[in-house]
Amino acid sequence: MNRQDADQWIAGYIKPVFAFALKRCARIQDAEDLSQEIILRAYRALIARDDIDDAGKFIWTVAHNALSNYYRGRSRAFVGVPLDSVGEPASQERGADEEMILQESTEKLHGEIAYLSAQQRRIVIAHYFENKRQADIADEMGIPVGTVKWHLSEAKKELKKGMDTMRKAGELKFNPIQFALCGTNGATGSKGGNGNFFRSALSQNIAYAVWKEAKTINEIADELGVSPVYVESEAGYLAEYGFLTCKGGKYLCNILLDESTEEINRLHDAMYEEAAKLFANELYDELMKSDIWQDEHISGGCIEAWMDRKERPKDLNFFLWALIPYIAAYSGESMMEERVTFDEAATIRPDGGHNICYASVNAPGVQPPKYFDSMQNSYCGPFWNASGACTLWQVDTEWSDHRFSDDYPKRAQRALSLIAREDDGGELSADEYAFLVQQGYLKIFGSVEECFCAARQCVWIEGKEMRKKLLNIGDQIRERHRDRLEQLKTPYVEAVLKDTPAQLRKMRQYGLQFIFYADGWFILHCLKTLVENGRLIPPKESQKQALSTIIYHE
Repeated sequence: MNRQDADQWIAGYIKPVFAFALKRCARIQDAEDLSQEIILRAYRALIARDDIDDAGKFIWTVAHNALSNYYRGRSRAFVGVPLDSVGEPASQERGADEEMILQESTEKLHGEIAYLSAQQRRIVIAHYFENKRQADIADEMGIPVGTVKWHLSEAKKELKKGMDTMRKAGELKFNPIQFALCGTNGATGSKGGNGNFFRSALSQNIAYAVWKEAKTINEIADELGVSPVYVESEAGYLAEYGFLTCKGGKYLCNILLDESTEEINRLHDAMYEEAAKLFANELYDELMKSDIWQDEHISGGCIEAWMDRKERPKDLNFFLWALIPYIAAYSGESMMEERVTFDEAATIRPDGGHNICYASVNAPGVQPPKYFDSMQNSYCGPFWNASGACTLWQVDTEWSDHRFSDDYPKRAQRALSLIAREDDGGELSADEYAFLVQQGYLKIFGSVEECFCAARQCVWIEGKEMRKKLLNIGDQIRERHRDRLEQLKTPYVEAVLKDTPAQLRKMRQYGLQFIFYADGWFILHCLKTLVENGRLIPPKESQKQALSTIIYHE
């Protein structure tokens, strides 16, 4: 089953599964643990398997199996008896009709308890199902008796509302948005890129629900039509890692979230199209007529095996695929006015990440920006990793292999370590050479074990003077068009800031500073412009692993 269908199925079973668990566990914590385990198991199975004909029947099979495991894993004394028998006097006798009505009411109540906050659930269970006095509950929870009374009163109102309406699907509907993009600006932590935190429809929709207005758990749950049990758990997790903030019991979005509008997309396309034509075409011309191709401080591009060991001319097209995006990213840095620093805008996360999370939503009926499919499916970067005097820089596009994943930083650091060791005259093992070949940095001749020659496969720049010479070409082009580039981005910047919630404004200002500088959209438009006008030739299949990759030595 695809992820979207699985999300829809699971969303409809969150409340019934929690009610199922709540009826069979004596403690609210046990019910929460059990229901989350059922939902997680079922969701993973629905995504992984294509042979499930009846998803509803399958979910309840998972539920009963999980319950059996749950009982086997705990002593009977710990699990206790079902909640619907707790607090019932043994001598109380009822007729069959009265018993049936009580049972139905109890089942409804169990279901509706799922819509209360964690504190209210705990108080309601203690008072109505465990027959505890309000004063005892207050002592156990360390809160005033008046607070217990207030929560019971509020819970009655909420429960009555739920019992009256039964939370019918027609009244509350989980109609999820879906992130079209979710990325990371900065360093990832041990849990990987920010997209890993937003893989579920629920997490995405919680962030979207509090994008422009702070809301309580119950307010979010009512808006989404999902039990507060799961909203509370997910919102707490997102807040723990800094994707939401929480103040006074209300949650607020802490990620850059964009929802397309016709006006902003029109300004976006007009800005990048003209800027790319101005910059990319002139950069191509300047590079082609320069003498850098004769300089020994820029090398690489050894893609085909040189079995005759003869020197061959540089593949200029392959070099341009690396130099054009590199110069587009880093030239003109002295012209950029940085008013907001990264540390002011970024979030430090518990897993060691230090970054800004950005995401976008395609509004219904709104045409996304030009090349959005390329940005969504193929583009990634620019990435840079440094170790000592050596820096590795790459971008991924639809013309290269897909090289970036959560383990990319580790692979990059390993590559830089091996390259530095070889530069210092050290020997590499066959496995180490094989790794550098696999990553596209080197080409070897002969077998890995008897490597008699290792040639540079991506583009290598030696020394500060060579780098300065390259970036100076871009600096001059930017200077010639400085006023026009500023005019192009001003309307777009103003429109985006106007649409940005107050709590995200500084984060947004930081990103807008980099329009046309280390800017993925600008780099993509530059490459698209040159491919479409025939100046850049799409690479050979054998070149894709090393494409748009630069290793720079100071």
